[in-house]
Amino acid sequence: MTTLRRIAVIGGAGFIGGHFVETLLARQGVEQVTVYDNFSSGRRWHLADVADDPRLRVVVGDVRDLEPLCAAVDAHDTVIHLASNPDIAAAVTNPAVDFDQGTMLTHHVAEAARRGGVELVLYASGSGVYGDLGETVAQEDHGPMVPVSTYGASKLAGEALLSAYAFMFGVRARCFRFGNVVGPRQTHGVGFDFVRRLIADPARLRILGDGRQSKSYVYVHDVIAAVLTAAADGTAPFAVYNVATEDYITVNEIAELAMEVLDLPPGSTVFEHTGGDRGWKGDVPVVRLDSDRIRALGWKNERSCREALRDSMAAMVDDARLGRFDT
Repeated sequence: MTTLRRIAVIGGAGFIGGHFVETLLARQGVEQVTVYDNFSSGRRWHLADVADDPRLRVVVGDVRDLEPLCAAVDAHDTVIHLASNPDIAAAVTNPAVDFDQGTMLTHHVAEAARRGGVELVLYASGSGVYGDLGETVAQEDHGPMVPVSTYGASKLAGEALLSAYAFMFGVRARCFRFGNVVGPRQTHGVGFDFVRRLIADPARLRILGDGRQSKSYVYVHDVIAAVLTAAADGTAPFAVYNVATEDYITVNEIAELAMEVLDLPPGSTVFEHTGGDRGWKGDVPVVRLDSDRIRALGWKNERSCREALRDSMAAMVDDARLGRFDT
């Protein structure tokens, strides 16, 4: 079992990464946390609350550059890999983005871990690996995997690479197929988009698809708790976990919740749907994840979908008032 003492967080200045860094530095026994980030979507202010902690080291670098990454990761016991293309729909016009900013990055992280003697890699995968299963509840051992987006394909390829490195080179790996992660300091996602658009124009709101898309939204601190729970479990070379709530919410309901958070009267905003059953090519309109495997380790989500989204969007409104939210 790996004791998390020296941890490198790849993409550590991003939305999820910043919360991870804060959580790790609050843990007993942590000696160093290294953030490796190119700050393309990460923000310095995501690390502001821990910036003066002497155990924090921030390295500005691109995961596509292998040698600097290897130098940054060397002598750490654990790597948390969060770096990837944050814009899932971008591949519609740029099909290579998920290889260049996904699969290749994971290969570099695995190789840096191998060279640096890292014991454990914790990888942010996603539900896109399952493809479009409709109302079928996906368990981790579902097969075959048939991704319908390059994003999902990239995440699945990353899992395969880490599995191979685990069995060939002894770098243990844990992969996490998250639901939609939400929380304070979010930089993208449906709730982010809705709050930003409603602040700019509360009279109308453009909604991709028909608004009936239905998924699980899980709070960022619940996600971190799941990852750290699995990190402490056993010595198996490789394992995969779904991380999701046991409830779901539609896009239309999220739009209504965003209006509530912004104190807009019901019915005062016109919803303008683009039509179709999904937001973009490669979008999966209905996602159902079985999270019994991670729950068997003692994890449970503290917030429901609605609670997670409400708290997330309320934090966005606060950030907007402080001038830290791009509207």
